[in-house]
Amino acid sequence: MKARKRRFKNNSESQNFWPSFTDMISTIALILFFLMILAYVQNIVTGSNLEYTKSELAMTKDILEERTKRLEEANAEISEAENQLYLLETEIEQINAEVERGKLALKLYSEQIIEQMRIIGESNKELEELRNKLEGIAVLRLNVLTKVKQSIEEELKKTRDDNKDIVYIADNGNIIIDEGLVFDLNSSVIKSEGKDVLDELAVAFENVLDESDVRASIDAISIQGHADSTGSAEHNRQLSSMRAVAVVDYLLNTNTNLEGKYGSYFVASGYSEFRPIATNDTIEGRAKNRRIEISVILKDSNIRNVIEKYLDESMDVFKQDEN
Repeated sequence: MKARKRRFKNNSESQNFWPSFTDMISTIALILFFLMILAYVQNIVTGSNLEYTKSELAMTKDILEERTKRLEEANAEISEAENQLYLLETEIEQINAEVERGKLALKLYSEQIIEQMRIIGESNKELEELRNKLEGIAVLRLNVLTKVKQSIEEELKKTRDDNKDIVYIADNGNIIIDEGLVFDLNSSVIKSEGKDVLDELAVAFENVLDESDVRASIDAISIQGHADSTGSAEHNRQLSSMRAVAVVDYLLNTNTNLEGKYGSYFVASGYSEFRPIATNDTIEGRAKNRRIEISVILKDSNIRNVIEKYLDESMDVFKQDEN
């Protein structure tokens, strides 16, 4: 009995084992099926996500490429701007350097202008002094002529009662004597009335030349004969020259002191009709043109010495400036 019970028990345990194994296998198979379904679904979902992701990646790549391109363009623009900025900075530096050079040059020019103004001021002062000296020489000549005229008038007053102005100083500074008082028309022979005038003139010249300061400035006393236009130029030239020579001869012969002391100062010249002081179309004009002029010629050395002194002083100034 016991043995039968034991076998029954063993059979019962064997039968219970197989259903459990089958259930387990079924369960595993079901699980694997679900896993496969899940994997499939997951593959489907993953594939969809992958395509979307690829699409997103492609779009992102395009965006990145566009942004990269823009970034490169921006970098290129920045680089160009930096180059422009560098060029501008270089140009500004050059401009600043030119401005500094300009300031320096302007300063130098200002100093040069000031120096030139100083030199010009000194030159103007020297020129003014030169002009005053030359004017002094002109005044000296006028003073000499005035003294001659006054001396002649004083001598004439001793022998003449009338106040007729027979001797006057012309605009050119020469002493003019009416030729009608000395010569007859178309003649070179001195009239008696003319001899009286020339006698007084000879004394007047001696008195003037006796003044050493006046005499030192005189180079010559030119007696000039002038004619009107009546007759030929050759005839008038001969006539005017003969009259001038006749006056000089008479002055020196009538006053031997004048010839002995100052004969070397006198010279005669004839100018024919070519230096009229009035019209030759009227009787009055022709009478004025027939005249004796006395020109007191100052020594050129006086003027030359003044100019040479001025030039020497000017050269000294330039030499000092150079040093």
